[in-house]
Amino acid sequence: MNTSERRPGERVRDVRFTEDVLVVDLLDGRTISVPLVWYPRLLSATPEQRANWRVAGGGFGIHWPDVDEDLSTEGLLHGAPAPRGSAPTGRARQGS
Repeated sequence: MNTSERRPGERVRDVRFTEDVLVVDLLDGRTISVPLVWYPRLLSATPEQRANWRVAGGGFGIHWPDVDEDLSTEGLLHGAPAPRGSAPTGRARQGS
């Protein structure tokens, strides 16, 4: 079996944040929790910017248009932090 094979249940159902954790609920009932410090753009975003997310990639991705961040369920399931150089763009805190 291909380890990167996508399973229908691995689609995004919901996204939420605690003070320092990104939490993603999947359709199959699993919940992924990862440290927010892994994703500098989301870490520096306002609560409103974090709340403005969209399901992307056929249900296997999450996009935050206000901070130009994209994550995949595959990456989250593998515990993959953002690549180095994914620092905030400076747009994240505009208006705060």
